Amino acid sequence: MRLTAATWPETTGAPLVVVPLGSVEQHGRHLPVATDTVVAQAVAEAVVPRLDGALLAPALAYGASGEHEGFPGTISIGTEALSALLVEYGRSAGRWAGRLLVVNGHGGNLDALRTAVPLLRAEGRDVAWFPCGVPGGDAHAGRTETSLMLHVEPGAVREALAAAGETAPISELLPRLRAEGVRAVSPDGVLGDPAGASAAEGAELLTALGDRMLAAVARWAVDGTGRLRS
Repeated sequence: MRLTAATWPETTGAPLVVVPLGSVEQHGRHLPVATDTVVAQAVAEAVVPRLDGALLAPALAYGASGEHEGFPGTISIGTEALSALLVEYGRSAGRWAGRLLVVNGHGGNLDALRTAVPLLRAEGRDVAWFPCGVPGGDAHAGRTETSLMLHVEPGAVREALAAAGETAPISELLPRLRAEGVRAVSPDGVLGDPAGASAAEGAELLTALGDRMLAAVARWAVDGTGRLRS
């Protein structure tokens, strides 16, 4: 059930609230700025109906995207503000929800999650986060995200504009990304290559992400950063 469609008596004793967390940031010339939020929402929507009594909360669309601010369209609230938002969100939801799970669609949100979620847990609230990462996937606006978007929201993908960006491993690029931002590394904003992306591959990726999240929720083993172990 969607939280926004529920009445307050229907939320009483809710065992789990799931909230997607994304960003508003550039994703190259071919993907919309809402990509991370759309993907996190799609993963959460695929899993919540399979969780008894779980509620799907509205997505948190703004995240920490400072590395993308060299591109128009990006709106970042920064790590400090996002941490504070997550803490207050968790404290409020924790008054009536048994558990809170944040489904994260943007890597730049990690520092905030690793700060806020352990704090909430130290306060006695059963909060965790789950990453929408794909093992072996490219970093940003490449084949992985393009395939997911072709499956989830194909009308938003400008396939004719898709082109390879910087394809070096993210581990090699990280120092420059942190120091200079994405635009200094990839003028079009792509870290990867969208060639070969397809809706069929996106469907497989979404299914795998959903299955992994479902298994992680069933175990509910939380590491020191607040992340659900998958």
